[in-house]
Amino acid sequence: MLTDAFDRVQEEVHRAAYGLTAEQLHFRADADANSIAWLLWHLTRVQDDHVADAAGTPQVWTEDGWEARFGLPFAPSETGYGHSREEVAAVRVASPELLTGYHDAVHDRAVAYAGSLVDGDLGRVVDEAWDPPVTLAVRLVSVISDGLQHAGQAAFVRGLVLRS
Repeated sequence: MLTDAFDRVQEEVHRAAYGLTAEQLHFRADADANSIAWLLWHLTRVQDDHVADAAGTPQVWTEDGWEARFGLPFAPSETGYGHSREEVAAVRVASPELLTGYHDAVHDRAVAYAGSLVDGDLGRVVDEAWDPPVTLAVRLVSVISDGLQHAGQAAFVRGLVLRS
């Protein structure tokens, strides 16, 4: 079930980015809106960050050199959470393939991790900063939900771009 859910996020990421130019990826409906590039980068950074934390592994972003390929003006730990309009505007990419390539690498890591889990793993507490503490099951569902929501937002912005 987790693999299927992560696969659905990946499909929507590819669908939202497919065939767009750099200009189209950076379109924002207004100064406070998110671009397709930012939405896809952010959802992938969150998935990378949260799955790596739960698995106790390094993030694909830093381990596999994606941070350098993107060349963004942020700390390596940045996921986009709470970004200002200026920070959203700073997420610039040359092509959709950069976004989908990074997402594919994160997806592969997430699916491999999900495939290694057994039922007893899902109840493990992975974050005690919340009340109630967050279990692995809740964290993974949250990551998938966030990914699908942001991919849907990117699809909406894509529609605006293609109709303009």
